Amino acid sequence: MPPVRERIDAAMADLSPAYFAMVMATGIVSIASYFLGYLIFAVPLVWLNAVFYAVLWGMTMGRIAFHGDRFWADMGDHARGTGFFTMVAGTCILGNQAMIIMRSPRTALFLLALGIVLWIILIYAIFTLFTIRENKPSIDKGINGTWLVVTVATQSVSILCGVVLEELSSFKDLALFFSLCMFLIGCMLYLMVITLIFYRFMFFEMKPAELGHPYWINMGAVAITTLAGVTLITNSPSNGLLESLLPFTTGFTLFFWATATWWIPFLLLLGIWRFIVHREMFSYDPQYWGMVFPL
Repeated sequence: MPPVRERIDAAMADLSPAYFAMVMATGIVSIASYFLGYLIFAVPLVWLNAVFYAVLWGMTMGRIAFHGDRFWADMGDHARGTGFFTMVAGTCILGNQAMIIMRSPRTALFLLALGIVLWIILIYAIFTLFTIRENKPSIDKGINGTWLVVTVATQSVSILCGVVLEELSSFKDLALFFSLCMFLIGCMLYLMVITLIFYRFMFFEMKPAELGHPYWINMGAVAITTLAGVTLITNSPSNGLLESLLPFTTGFTLFFWATATWWIPFLLLLGIWRFIVHREMFSYDPQYWGMVFPL
């Protein structure tokens, strides 16, 4: 076995940009447990998630410092670059845990601010790099379910704005307007990306190994969009603009809920095709966290 230092260095070098999906998955299980009354799971998972979050940030900083060439190459890679949006979603999911379970508004507000900054930096940096890249992959090689994390990240910011609303005092109306705008941007991004993914599904060969678990985000992105819409609906009575848009928000939210529900049997059938019909072997991959979150 190589020395521990070499193993850590190799782990940093190969760190998946989408590894913050571990924080997303752990956080959503914790929040679900809390709402179901299972505090015995919910609270320990908050602390465990804080450890995951800190370790992943440490490894990310180490990767930038010692393997910067690979970090920046990943950011401009069509197949891997969108995984960085898990940093935004993981940050905001942890903020939800801080507010909902731990009742720590300061921590939640800090994580919201960090999530917004990360969203602004990543969404423009990554899509600019994709656009100006000279040698671009074909759609069947360049797109996968991870692209939809851009919607998840956007809606996670919208939701956390709604959750910490009471802590924003005189900025409540501005926060609600921002939350609404993020919701609409997330909807727009989903409709654009899912069109490309569905086109890839229908008109290019799909090998079992290519049908990775990030494709569960096809459903997860609209599930969190539904939650963002419900959060806006809940906060509508306190804002004139949102109240006037209530029929639109309700209809649009129901639209995305129905879409998320439609995806579930289709994804299960594809899973049967991969693991039972073609007998694909199961082996650990960071992408499996992308399946836990939507479930």
